Amino acid sequence: MINDVFPNVNWDSMWEASLETVYMSLIAVAMTFVLGLILGLLLYLTDKGNFWENKPVHAVTAAIVNIFRSIPFIILLILLIPFTNLLLGTMLGPSAALPALITGAAPFYARLVEIGLREVDKGVIEAAQSMGAGQGSIIMKVLLPESMPALVSGITVTGITLVSYTAMAGAIGAGGLGDLAYREGFQRTQPDVTFAATVAVLIIVFIFQTIGDWITYKIDKR
Repeated sequence: MINDVFPNVNWDSMWEASLETVYMSLIAVAMTFVLGLILGLLLYLTDKGNFWENKPVHAVTAAIVNIFRSIPFIILLILLIPFTNLLLGTMLGPSAALPALITGAAPFYARLVEIGLREVDKGVIEAAQSMGAGQGSIIMKVLLPESMPALVSGITVTGITLVSYTAMAGAIGAGGLGDLAYREGFQRTQPDVTFAATVAVLIIVFIFQTIGDWITYKIDKR
């Protein structure tokens, strides 16, 4: 029955492409979480009135974040081809998409981190300071735990964005469902392959969203 609906779909290839998409997404999400958290903390802490207030550092960090956040991903992919070739020796395959995926998503997530940190009640920070807590202790034991639901929600949104980025990366040979939909579906005029790849992407997004929502619910104590 399913072969009648999707006559041109090679399910082994579809499964392999799905695994490549999940691989790219998971590695990129993990690296984006780390880099975005660092950038977001830097944006927040160096801003006016915060622990590490430093106008030049804040301005430079904000400029870097805004510039890379504003570059369309498909253009960023092309711009980073020389760097990717230098780093990995190839611009083809799932791993070759990672530099562009991380570079495109980390600044986006950094802004979400900054927003999450700004939502932390100032009274909680002041209470920790009055009890003699140092800056490092406040960051690790107050700021990050209090903002964690927002940080997890933010990385969930970013993860879903990364899944869509992997589809675009597939158009220039990165593999995954985007590559399959483009080569087998579009170029060979096999709409059932494109549709099946789209459904697979939607399933991955749904799983990402469900896991992210569940973790947010579990750690949100409000």
